[in-house]
Amino acid sequence: MSGPAGIINAFAQATGVLPVGDDGAGRYSAEIHPGWDIGGNANGGYLMAIAGRAMTEAVGRPPVSLTAHFLRPGPASPCEIDVEVVRSGRRLATARATMMVEGKPTLELLGTFGEQAPDDGPSYQREGPVEVTPFEDCAPMQPAAESGGPGLMDRLACRVHPQDDGFRRGEPTGDPTVRGWFALAAEEPIDAIGLLLAADAFPPPIFNSDIPMAWVPTVELTVHVRGTPAPGPLRVAFRCRFILDGLLDEEGEIWDSTGALVAQSRQLSLMPRAVTPDA
Repeated sequence: MSGPAGIINAFAQATGVLPVGDDGAGRYSAEIHPGWDIGGNANGGYLMAIAGRAMTEAVGRPPVSLTAHFLRPGPASPCEIDVEVVRSGRRLATARATMMVEGKPTLELLGTFGEQAPDDGPSYQREGPVEVTPFEDCAPMQPAAESGGPGLMDRLACRVHPQDDGFRRGEPTGDPTVRGWFALAAEEPIDAIGLLLAADAFPPPIFNSDIPMAWVPTVELTVHVRGTPAPGPLRVAFRCRFILDGLLDEEGEIWDSTGALVAQSRQLSLMPRAVTPDA
């Protein structure tokens, strides 16, 4: 696959799905590719993007809202996604899906699908885009080979707002907020499926608290797709507001290069853990 000016869409290839059989049963096969991982397990937003693409193929419409419950880590390997179309109406469709990895359920998903701009209905915005230093003035995230960070960073072109990058120097700001810019490597275009990845690919904002950095396993992630992004890096902001009984929340906003809100996210995660759990 290639995009404008012959850009190779590595993300589209890495999230590609194929129908299994010709009976229209809603089963798709895919490959969890290496390099889209954090500590050997695929990034949650990447897994969600694979399943979301299968669901989009099944209903013939892009996601409007998609929720994923993460049951276990997903290593690089073949996988299957079973999609059930619950309802298909004139404007919206609802579907549920299960992603199976190595014969075990790894994600359970429920989503609403429809055209992202079906009409010219009323609009209201209480807030505008977050203030972020321009993309070219933000330091890029270092490749995994140089930083020892997750392999996922080699697939992306993310940049962190200078006021929020203290965690990278071992000097967290004390405010669990991370703002910056999200882009795919090689300037790949970002569609509704790419927004699912963007919602979970940035460093967790909890890294800017006084809690030691470690793997932050996602329990549940919901992404609301509010529009198709214009070309260019996406302005992002992620914040943690509450930590209760070892569970933390994370709220995210994603704006495109024109200042339009294109996605919102909310997830529930476990407190940072230094050791990867078995499930």
